[in-house]
Amino acid sequence: MNDSRKTVLCVEDNPTNMLLVARIIEAEGYTLLQSARGDKALEILQEIVPDLVLLDINVPGLDGLELAREMRQDPRLQNVPIIATTANVLVGDRERCLEAGCDEYMPKPLDIRRLRQLIRSFML
Repeated sequence: MNDSRKTVLCVEDNPTNMLLVARIIEAEGYTLLQSARGDKALEILQEIVPDLVLLDINVPGLDGLELAREMRQDPRLQNVPIIATTANVLVGDRERCLEAGCDEYMPKPLDIRRLRQLIRSFML
């Protein structure tokens, strides 16, 4: 089991996807913080610097791309890895996510095996 002090913030407004991510994160032994809204996630990030952020780019309040940009402007958060996820896979989405500061991009439905691999690689 991994260092339980490592923390993942998941910003996801779909309860089913949040449950899936929660199971993966908890099985890996990490602490999970959850937010269904981008603006609430930003409030969490003002208090806590997680080791990784899983970010749905289509969340209410403050969209995921704007949240990623905000994180990259903050010296405390600029090096926190961000994995962007989205169900609306459109041409150019990956590029927009990377330009906003995300480190990786995963279309939904999430490939559980690949998600685990990405999480592990960023949490080393």
